[in-house]
Amino acid sequence: MIFNDISRTVATVSVLAAATALAACSRPQEETAGQKIDSASAQTERKAAEVAAEVKSDMKTAGSEMSQAADSMGDKVKDAAITASVKAELARDPGLSALSIDVDTAAGKVALRGTAPDEAARERATSLANTVSGVQGVNNQLVVEPKK
Repeated sequence: MIFNDISRTVATVSVLAAATALAACSRPQEETAGQKIDSASAQTERKAAEVAAEVKSDMKTAGSEMSQAADSMGDKVKDAAITASVKAELARDPGLSALSIDVDTAAGKVALRGTAPDEAARERATSLANTVSGVQGVNNQLVVEPKK
């Protein structure tokens, strides 16, 4: 009988231990307030790092675009200065009419369009344009006007 009582007690304790273990395993643990704060803080830090990386990337892109715009603006100013200098050189030549010659400059390359009184004046226009600082080349499209 004692053996039966011990067996029954062991069996009861075993069943209770198993039930307690199963109950503990099946019940999800509630997060404490501190754990919730830590989790929210970690999520905020991750999001802040993502936003910071995105802002940094956007700023690099904006800086690059501004630099390109400044370079482009600088090139246009240089081209305008070259155009003005070529027109001034053409105006100094008594054999050329600066009013009948259109001067365009792009990336240091000068295009001359319009009319010249003769072939020598046409060639002189090319030479004068080439003397201006910054000129990379001259495309002379001047047409010799037939004498009347």
